[in-house]
Amino acid sequence: MGTASQLAAATPSTRDRYIDLLRVGSLGTVVLGHWLMAAVGTGKDGQVEMGNLLAEVPELQLLTWALQVMPVFFFVGGFSHALSYRSLRRKSPDRSVYSAFLRARLQRLLRPTMVFIVVWGAAALALQLTGQGGGLLDATLRLVAQPLWFIGIYLAMVAFTPPLLKLHERYGWGVFGALVGAAATVDALRFAAGVPYVEFLNFAFVWLAVHQLGFLRADGRIKVPAALAGAGLAGAAALVTYGPYPLSMVGMPGERISNMAPPTFALLCHGLWLVGAVELVKGPATRWLERPKVWRGVVAANGVSMTAFLWHLTAMLGVYGALLALDVPLPEPASAAWWAQVPLRIAVAAVLTAALVAVFRTFERPATAKPREGGSGPVAALGIMLCLFGVLGLSMVGFGGLLESRSAMLIAVHVTAPWAVAMALFGWLLVERAGRRAAR
Repeated sequence: MGTASQLAAATPSTRDRYIDLLRVGSLGTVVLGHWLMAAVGTGKDGQVEMGNLLAEVPELQLLTWALQVMPVFFFVGGFSHALSYRSLRRKSPDRSVYSAFLRARLQRLLRPTMVFIVVWGAAALALQLTGQGGGLLDATLRLVAQPLWFIGIYLAMVAFTPPLLKLHERYGWGVFGALVGAAATVDALRFAAGVPYVEFLNFAFVWLAVHQLGFLRADGRIKVPAALAGAGLAGAAALVTYGPYPLSMVGMPGERISNMAPPTFALLCHGLWLVGAVELVKGPATRWLERPKVWRGVVAANGVSMTAFLWHLTAMLGVYGALLALDVPLPEPASAAWWAQVPLRIAVAAVLTAALVAVFRTFERPATAKPREGGSGPVAALGIMLCLFGVLGLSMVGFGGLLESRSAMLIAVHVTAPWAVAMALFGWLLVERAGRRAAR
């Protein structure tokens, strides 16, 4: 690998630079949103209290219609996965393409993720063995694992790329329409008919529909982004106004219905609005990216974006921990004093995140794959399934209570932190093994 300047200078003219900007921008927006939403304070009894700014100031929930940009990342993923898989398929149309594709697409995702899991798992175990805990520490062990849900969903997107891309190449917009219809049917069964557990199917239908839009963009088939944005915004507004859906497009503490977990049809409409909106500004943004300094910045940020995403909550909670250790008063969330502290907290969190990136960035490196006969698709598929359940389970149960078998319900199965860690690590090893066999 070269430096960011070397990589930027070597960028082929055919590369869609706007996609890289969307990838960096979506993750950066999520990081900033998490830093702003965290509302840590001390109660009257002196105990640390974890809150959410959007719950403290409900009027701010409307901002999630612009700042909940995770659908954009999945849209970008669909575009990139289509190009990557087609490239591998042209080079070697044999059955080993699947495992080589998984390893090539997941190295930059799974390697930094597994390092994150190992480091935090070891730290949590050491803290428990030495009897440390309580207050902000317990909250940290729970919260730092929450962003792993995104990793789990993204793993599923990668795994489903080959069959859904094949369907896309045959039916085009029909596949997207079928997924949208399935998501709407799930919500109808959930809210109108009261069918239990059916809502979990929308973890697949909603995110796969957004991912499918990336396939359509790769083929240049999103011709009227304004119509997509308008339909999505109108649909989301109508559903929130007249349906059972909450205003916030991110999960809120204590809410009976969440648009995020599991995803709702309202969130899918929100995703359509965002995809259409970002496509509308593609032209001016692409011209802006032709500036060498701007493009070098995007290339540099892309090289560490996943590492920064994984560790940004660690940095943020570290800032609050330092404030508590230094006996700096934590104002009441959403008060004038709290808002006055925001710039300082974000600046220090950014510095800490940069330091963590400097330590762990070496694990986020792109891979090359040259598939040949002998790849093991079933092994790779098993590996990605284990990784999927491992990281999703860990995002729900957290790193606390590793020795106590604390569990959380993942669909219909109780998952503990030790089992989640074991599944994630073993699954990653299977993906790596299958990919190496395919690359020999």
